[in-house]
Amino acid sequence: MNTSQITAVDNTADDIVHELLSPDAILGLGFGFWGSKTLLSAIELGVFGALADGPLGAEELRTAVGIHPRSALDFFDALVALGMLTRDDAGYSNTPETGLFLDPAKPSYVGGILEMNNDRLYGFWNSLTEGLRTSEPQNEVKSGGRNYFADIYAEPGPLHSFLAGMSGISIGASVALADAFPWDSHQRFCDLGTAQGMAPAKIAQRHPHLAGIGFDLPPVGPVFEEFIEAQGLAGRVSFAGGDFFTDPLPEADVYLMGHILHNWSLPEKQALLRRVYDALPDGGALIVYDALIDDERRSNTFGLLMSLNMLIETPAGVGYTGADCQAWMSAAGFRDSYVKPLAGPDFMVVGLK
Repeated sequence: MNTSQITAVDNTADDIVHELLSPDAILGLGFGFWGSKTLLSAIELGVFGALADGPLGAEELRTAVGIHPRSALDFFDALVALGMLTRDDAGYSNTPETGLFLDPAKPSYVGGILEMNNDRLYGFWNSLTEGLRTSEPQNEVKSGGRNYFADIYAEPGPLHSFLAGMSGISIGASVALADAFPWDSHQRFCDLGTAQGMAPAKIAQRHPHLAGIGFDLPPVGPVFEEFIEAQGLAGRVSFAGGDFFTDPLPEADVYLMGHILHNWSLPEKQALLRRVYDALPDGGALIVYDALIDDERRSNTFGLLMSLNMLIETPAGVGYTGADCQAWMSAAGFRDSYVKPLAGPDFMVVGLK
């Protein structure tokens, strides 16, 4: 076979490969930020709240959210194409999901955490490459500012918004957690790093025999108490202020740590687990729940991306698998452990003393 024949065969093979393969998934992911920013801008502009009372025509919605006519139709119709709005003869409407979870007037609102994504993380993720090269945080600290979390805990307004956002991202796991653990055999639980108190609220509502404690830094107290009172649980769920690295932990026979361990380095993770083990009575349990990386490190995309977010936000935080957490629990002294799915990307790891 001469060179021209080899080239012809190669070209034919390339043509066949091109017919079988498509770059659509690659391009879709590469341009994924277009859709993400469209949603985040819609939240920022108040689109979903504007539609809370029913459909609006294009001009009514444009006026309500205060945008220029030039791209208003493209913007609203992009939200329809993205599955965030519907459109019919009556105008634009929320979907059942956006009406429930993106209406700021509803307690089910999850937009707080997305507002933080829009205000902060969207820009910081542009420096992911630098973070991967240097292992240094890429948030406010990079430009000489204070740690973001130190700032929000110092101001009641931003703190309230941040804690509400944490509730939004935790509501699914909190509801699932109320049924995923044998609470009937326990009497008192403590949620470490409780934020607004979504997990204690959902567990206590589902199990009237339980008494609960939310443990977090002292500035969280007023926000927690306001939320718990609104849930009708002021007599059964209380707040305790402190630092779970240094202060005594409230007495409980079940401790929870939700979306906490990924913030810290491995030695800090291990220290926290040991502190909880030492505080538990025999027969007690620790429930760690998080967006765990799957053990094969292939399928829980959100867990892997959350670990990258810890690179952006923290000096040493990193995600982990259920098997990792079980090994750390065993090293801390727990006699047994198991992993169980909760909701979405969240799983729980239960350690038994």
